[in-house]
Amino acid sequence: MVESKEAQWLSWFVRYLEVEKNCSSWTVTHYTKDIEQFYTYLSTHDSKRLQELVHQDVRYYISELVDKGYSKRTIARKLSSLRSFGKFLEREQILSVNPFLHAHTPKQDTKLPRFLYEEEMDHWLRLLPTTTPYDLRDKAIIELLYATGIRVSECSLLHLEQVHWQSRTVRVFGKGRKERYVPFGKKAEVALHDYLQQARPKLLKETSATQALFLNNRGNQLSDRSIRKIVAKRIQQTAVQKRISPHDIRHSFATHLLNGGADLRTVQELLGHESLKTTQIYTHVSKERLYSVYKNFHPRA
Repeated sequence: MVESKEAQWLSWFVRYLEVEKNCSSWTVTHYTKDIEQFYTYLSTHDSKRLQELVHQDVRYYISELVDKGYSKRTIARKLSSLRSFGKFLEREQILSVNPFLHAHTPKQDTKLPRFLYEEEMDHWLRLLPTTTPYDLRDKAIIELLYATGIRVSECSLLHLEQVHWQSRTVRVFGKGRKERYVPFGKKAEVALHDYLQQARPKLLKETSATQALFLNNRGNQLSDRSIRKIVAKRIQQTAVQKRISPHDIRHSFATHLLNGGADLRTVQELLGHESLKTTQIYTHVSKERLYSVYKNFHPRA
């Protein structure tokens, strides 16, 4: 059972993530689960309080996660959640030292992001129906995700005034409320226009004055979780032989730009990455594409 004081600290941290960091509901949920799992570990082992933790205690916890069969990627994410929590508690002067700060993160296996090739993406977008208001909404969402490479959380939080039609750009608030402008093309413009003219008025309830761009069937702002479900549903409906998430659409956006000759720093800016290192994984994807084309089309490959 979590100590009431420690539960309060977690509650403060969640509010910090939601209000100050503007994290998505998905991120907040995972942070909360990771910290609650660590609380449970403490209560079932040596019952130490957070203020009493030392570096060695965190190492024992990581060892237990390894023994339970968690992947390196999952362990790294859990440790990242705990580091952020420890940093917050330091800031609030609840902890004098962040015990999670120097804990060793398991070395990650190199894993290239999933993406659709350009012809696969084009084929899928052509198959998307445009009959019902929900069809028009979902096509607009998917076209915008691919045209801009924005995160699903950024897409769900868009308001009408953030779409600038004259410059054909969308104003996005990324991680930490950092603002950036991302251009979108003609196809996305048409899909958005059709949605706003023919579909959104039918989804909007008379009593609602919401300025949210994308609406659910109750006339409220569409959540990031709902957008994930929409993408999965539309992939299944169109019988595309790949499992694709909104983040994979973002991967496709970056990969196609680099394949087309865009420089890495421009792609970094468009994606809203703080570090160029995060963007560099897409150069490996581009190399994979080169090898694939060579293998398929060179007569002596």
